[in-house]
Parts: sequence; C-alpha cells; structure tokens
Amino acid sequence: MAKMNDVEFQSIVRNEIEQAIGHYDTEYSQDRITAMDYYLGEPFGNEQPDRSQVVSTEVSDTIEHIMPSLMRIFTQSDDYVRFVPHGPEDVAVAEQASDYCNWIINNDNRGFEIMHNWFKDALILKTGIVKFSWDETVDVETEEYEGLNDEELTMLLSDEEVEIIEQDSRTVGEDMMLPDGNIIPAPMFYDVKLRRTKTDGRVHIENVPPEEFLISSRAKSLEDADFSAHRTTMTVSQLVKMGYDKDEVEEYAGYTDLDLSEERTSRFEDIESSSVYDSQDPTMRNVLVTESYIYSDYDGDGIAELRRVLTIGEGHHVLENEECDIVPFSMISPVLMPHRAIGRSVAELVMDVQLIKSTLMRQLLDNIYNTNNSRVVAVEGQVNLDDLMTNRPAGIVRVRQAGAVQPLQVPDVAGSVFPALNYMDSVREQRTGITRQSMGLDADSLQSTTATAVAATMAASQGKIEMIARVFAETGVRSLFRGILHLVTKYQNKDKIIRLNNNFVSIDPREWENMYNVQINVGLGTMQKDQQLATLFQIAAKQEGIMATMGPNNPIVTPVQYRNTLAKISELSGFKDASEFFQDPANAPPPPPQQQQGPTPEMQMQMQKAQQELELKKQKMQMDFELQREKMAAELDLRRQELEFERQLRIEKLRSDIETSVNLPRV
Repeated sequence: MAKMNDVEFQSIVRNEIEQAIGHYDTEYSQDRITAMDYYLGEPFGNEQPDRSQVVSTEVSDTIEHIMPSLMRIFTQSDDYVRFVPHGPEDVAVAEQASDYCNWIINNDNRGFEIMHNWFKDALILKTGIVKFSWDETVDVETEEYEGLNDEELTMLLSDEEVEIIEQDSRTVGEDMMLPDGNIIPAPMFYDVKLRRTKTDGRVHIENVPPEEFLISSRAKSLEDADFSAHRTTMTVSQLVKMGYDKDEVEEYAGYTDLDLSEERTSRFEDIESSSVYDSQDPTMRNVLVTESYIYSDYDGDGIAELRRVLTIGEGHHVLENEECDIVPFSMISPVLMPHRAIGRSVAELVMDVQLIKSTLMRQLLDNIYNTNNSRVVAVEGQVNLDDLMTNRPAGIVRVRQAGAVQPLQVPDVAGSVFPALNYMDSVREQRTGITRQSMGLDADSLQSTTATAVAATMAASQGKIEMIARVFAETGVRSLFRGILHLVTKYQNKDKIIRLNNNFVSIDPREWENMYNVQINVGLGTMQKDQQLATLFQIAAKQEGIMATMGPNNPIVTPVQYRNTLAKISELSGFKDASEFFQDPANAPPPPPQQQQGPTPEMQMQMQKAQQELELKKQKMQMDFELQREKMAAELDLRRQELEFERQLRIEKLRSDIETSVNLPRV
C-alpha cells in the first residue's frame, strides 16, 4: 500500500472528530448540564408564579459527603502507588522510581487539587479526565564577560548551553624574545557576549473538562479506543510561542463552537451573564485546538499505528502529525458499566430523589402558606369587601348579618408529606449508602444502639465509598502513574536532585526500566480508622515480642518491618511524614557494639594474653627509653668536650695573635 497523502489523512481525522462530537453532544452533554444544574440547586423549570420554588440539595449533599472520605483515603499518605520490581536486582530502583513518581504529583504538580477536581468531575459528570504530558521550558539569558584569557574562554565555550553572539580580542603588552631567539607572544584577552539557553522539563498534569474530551462512541475503555482527543481553545500568542507560524495560526482564529458550548456556559452562568469575550488584540484571539490520538495506517504498511495529530480551526487544519507510543489521558467513572468506557455518576443516582423531594417540600410549604393565610367565604352583598381585604391587626370587618364571613378550610397535608420525605431519604440511602447515621446527623438513632451496631452501620456506609475509591485506584490512578513513569524514563535526559525522606538524592530515570508493575497503595480496606489503628497496635506488639525473644536478626520480623508498622500508625493518626518520629533503618548509622555482662573463658584468655603483651611492650619501651637516655647523655658529654676543646683553641690563637702584634718592630 502507498503512503496516505495529507488530504486523505486530514479527512479521516476530521471524520473521527465530528463523529465523536456528535455522539457526545447528543448522548452525554445534556446529561452533564442537567447534573451540574442539580448539583448547584438550580430551578427545574416547572416553577409556578406565587408558589413555593424551593429546591432540595440531595445531589450536592451526597457528593460533598463522599468527597472528604475519598480524599482522606487517597491523601492520608504521600505514597499513592508503589512500583513492583521484576526481580531482586530491581528492588532498589523500583523503590526510587516509586518515590520519584509520588514526588512528581505531590511537589512538581498540585496533587491534592488535581485529585479533588478529578474525583468531583467523575461523581457529578459521569467521568473525570486528567492529561499528563512532558512540558519543556526554555530560559534564554544574555551574559557579557570582559578580559577572559584563553583558558577561561575555552572553559566557558565547553558548556553546551552557551552560544557566542559577539567576541572581541585584544593584546596586553608586547611580545617577549627569549635568549634562544624564540618569541613569546603577548597575552591575548577576550571580551565576549553570549546567549545561555537553559532547557528544563517536567511532567505536567492537568484536569480536562469533560466537554473538551472526545472518545470513540463504541470504545469499551480508554486503552482500546481507536480515537481519543482533547479539544480546547488557545490564543494565537500561545501557539506562536510554541513555535507555529503566526500567519498560519491567525488564519484559523475566531469564535469556536467550544466557546459557545451550552455545557461551558451552564458551568459559568451563575458568575457571568455577558456574551463571549473576544479580544481586539489579534494575538489574543482564540483558536480551536484539537489534539487527537488515532490509530491509522498512515505509512501504508498495512498496520495501523498510534499517531498524535494536532489540528486547529473548525476545518481541523493539521499542524503536527507524528507517531507516538502512549495516549496521555487517564479516565475514571465512579460506577463502572461493563463494555462501556463511560460509566454512571453518583449524581444521576439521586437526581430523581432531589426532584421528588423538592416537589413534596413545595407542596408542604404551599399548604402551610394557605393555612396561615387561609381564604374565606363571604356572602355577596352582606360584607364590606374593603374591610375584608384590608389585613391589619385588630381590624374590623363590617357585615350585615352574622355568619356572612367564614374561613375556607384547608386540608393539612403534613401527615402525608413527611412519611413520603422519609421514604425518599431511605431510597437515597439504599442507592448511595450515605445514611443519616453515618453522616452523624441522627443522634436519637445512635444513642440507644450498641457500639457493634454503630460500627456495622458505619462500615456499611463506607462500603460503597470504598468501592468507588477502589474503582478510581485500579482504573485512573494506576494508568496515571504508569504514564508518569513512561514520561520521565523517555524524556528526562539528565539527573535531578530532589528531597526524599529528608535526604537530598539524585534521580536519573535513564537507569530505570519502564515496565514496572503498579501496586495501588491507597488506604483502602473494610475497617474504620480506629479499627485499623487498633489492629496495627496489635501487630506492633507482636513484632516487639518476637524481636525481644528472638533478637533483631530473627527470620520473622526485621527492624524495617517494625518501622513500617510505626510509620503506618503515624500516617493513620494524621502525620504524613513518619520520618519526623521514626528513623528509617536503611539511613541510620550502625549501632555501637553491645557490651556483654561478663567475659567468657575465651575472652579471659585473650585479655590475659593482651595484658602480657602489653607488659612486655611496656618493659621494652622502658629499656629503650633508658638506652636512649644514656645515649643522649654520652652524646651531650662528647659535645661538651668538643666545645671546650674548640674554646681552648680559640683562646690560644687569640693569645698568639696578641703576642705577635706586640713583638712587631716600630716604624
């Protein structure tokens, strides 16, 4: 097969985008708009003038009750996942990869906010999407240097980040001629102006609004989808800064259907009422940008490969088309639907309950209004209507005969409405597992209940929340961390020094393997926190007993395992950094040798032998000292004699010189 031309490929991409847009606009968009309106407590549209228009908030209450439990499960520790090594030789590297990937989401990105918005999108709008990508930043600085010698200039130019812009050279002094005729040139100095380009990269994680995400209509999951895309808007300036041609980008700038999306408008309708804003600055105009991931046989080899295609404008003009090896999206749904990529939301489980309860509450309030301001029956012509219609305290109504004014009886519906409201609450509890007891709102139902029954009630309530957490962990969180590991091993081309476990370590993902298995490490289980703490305390007591009986080097419990238990106790108690309380044995200095209570016979013999050797050494040192002292005394005496002899010679010579000078004849 021949290679596909660009026109054919653009047609294929456009067709996939338009089909996905049509599917989402008809199947999911209106559902998300309705769910968001229910969550915000917006009117239903069936309100009547001069009647109660109260709106119950079942959707918001249910989701806001689930969110704290979900966030506590995922964020009570800084370790979301751990990578499982393939063999014993991979243990240390897998541990470092786990620490680094958890550090990326917690420190290099706003991990808590990303997780919060990701989960909340899924609970309200059926699905939550995050996108992970490698973001490279280029920082260009201009530097000037004066008076550099050859060595300094060579050292400066050896840096790959440096590019010379301007260079001037000058000599200082004159050439020097050596006696052998060779000439030493005068030293050369350089004035340079250079450009330093620093390139840095990191993993960037962002939440994708559901209306901006597209996927094949028949996809069973994100992994087997033939097509997925992120459709958003960017300014002309942003695209030009990324390196695209300004004229080409401006040609496709202007209003887009995404700017006018009913779903996006619905999200912001409570904080804005103006029309879509379009800047007068040409560089700040919006451009529709679609980043698609599609399987297509572009190269004509008969096998469809995954390609990343970046298009702009409503006509989907192709800017980039390249082969890739990963789809950078991670998607979650709280209630999975078999053989469907998008499941159900928690909001749609209680939306009808909110509508029914709002209707019942409106009818009850209308009944109370009519009871407190009841209508009357007046005999025509027998009552002064002006007096009757003027409602004031102690007012008088004039009538021509008794009984001309009588109240119109209003039936009391409270006896029917309250049981109906309680029934709808029970329906919501069955669907979501969120009960008044678990929310801590019904003190009467708990005060006469045994502790075991209360614990069972709380555990049953947490069961569905933990199910949602397990679904999120095994689907979206797992694929997110696989993507993070893939990005750092592929694109990070130099080591980075970061702080892990209170130590600064150098991380170089080029030494890692890319295909570690992912083990979810979120706080999932069937027990409440107090039960987990009680169990951990029991485990710690058993570990202490084993180490006290069998020693620290026993085959059952190691100090590292005991430290892990203590660390987990501190995490469940609300302290994320266990190293504040318990030192990691791997980083601890070796303990001093322990002293035994009494010496063994072998030790006694060694001590006696050592003492004898010490005594011999002492005697030898004493003898050496005496010998050295006698030697020094002899040398000192000999030196004294030499000095005395030299003194006598000088005296004799001086006397001889004096006598010679006295006997000289006079001139």
